[in-house]
Amino acid sequence: MNVALIHDKLFIKTFWEKKIGNHDQQLEGEEQRANRSALTKLRAEWLVRLENRTKHLKNFNNFISKDDVAQSADQT
Repeated sequence: MNVALIHDKLFIKTFWEKKIGNHDQQLEGEEQRANRSALTKLRAEWLVRLENRTKHLKNFNNFISKDDVAQSADQT
């Protein structure tokens, strides 16, 4: 084989190996950053808050409905 072709192949191979290595490092860094992020914890906390709020609103609406039924029964 021609020495120039071998050099070109080696150059192209090392070029893409570096590109892939850099990409892998960026992906790892992004994954580590996402794992350190408080966003997941905050979302979970807000989900619990919303569930509690919904539960309390349902209980309140049930209480109001029962109170209305009791008042209408007292009026008759």
